Amino acid sequence: MSNAAETVQEEEIDLAAANEVIDKYMDMHGALMPVLQDVQEAYGYIPEPCVHLIAERLNVYTSQIYGVLTFYAQFHLEPRGRYIVRVCMGTACHVKGAGRIADTLKERLGIGHAETTEDLKFTAEYVACIGACGMAPVIMVNDGTYGSMTVQKMDEVIAKYKAMD
Repeated sequence: MSNAAETVQEEEIDLAAANEVIDKYMDMHGALMPVLQDVQEAYGYIPEPCVHLIAERLNVYTSQIYGVLTFYAQFHLEPRGRYIVRVCMGTACHVKGAGRIADTLKERLGIGHAETTEDLKFTAEYVACIGACGMAPVIMVNDGTYGSMTVQKMDEVIAKYKAMD
């Protein structure tokens, strides 16, 4: 294996938004969590260069930051899609065909659980329960909830979001 293949490409990221977030919390005790949350809000995920910037400016170890990022499911280290499609896999949804809905999503977008389309438009997530059992099977696209899903309805929802911007 060549060394070139092992070379890690460093991401080119504009750190202005991360610097603004850090400036906002700079004098706050225990600022790491709100800084990470706001940086993720700004970028959609936590880019590696931001981790190094946060470590340097807040004077914490990068290992401490990665410890927080990998402990909490709310943080993401990879770019995510503009539309997060959550397929509920809870008991009520499972019984009413959530597996078929997840399979349809995978077929139509070519992505499985925790994967993002190459154009960064969609991310698929299979979640334990959305809390809308009366609407089973149910999906969410960002904050929108779609109940009584069928394969046909899934196609319509995907087409709707594909047509957006």
